[in-house]
Amino acid sequence: MKIESLLDMQKQLDVHIEKEHGLRDEDLVDRKILALLVEVGELANETRSFKFWSKKKASAKNVILEEYVDGIHFILSLGIEMGLQDIELERGHSDTEDLNEQFLHIYQCITEFRKEPSVTHFLDLFDGYLYLGELLGFTSDDVFKAYTEKNKVNYERQQEGY
Repeated sequence: MKIESLLDMQKQLDVHIEKEHGLRDEDLVDRKILALLVEVGELANETRSFKFWSKKKASAKNVILEEYVDGIHFILSLGIEMGLQDIELERGHSDTEDLNEQFLHIYQCITEFRKEPSVTHFLDLFDGYLYLGELLGFTSDDVFKAYTEKNKVNYERQQEGY
């Protein structure tokens, strides 16, 4: 995946939002972490993977992908907050192929990153999230295209006073 391109797009969007909302001097890390937690929950809700009590099927793949890339936006934004200029991921292998386990792992990674916002914890989070995408059946091309489309939507929303 072209992570540097995504980082550049996210940087531009972050600058625009911070300027538009008068947030240039604000520390937004905790708000971005909370937003990421919410987005991961919304993603899990669309997959319905944990809803053992329900017979309703998961949402359409494009809906799940859109929710997934919302998380990418906030992960990249947290990396930018850390001052990362580029991100080198070494795709590690997870011990699980269970979607619910991976969701729980992502929540744990987010919590660890909040406690200690190190590059290592950030990379663990990002790597785990990318693996979650693989479990959901998304290719890096799927993610890149969906991210760029959602980035445009986010700009449009800002123009409309979202």
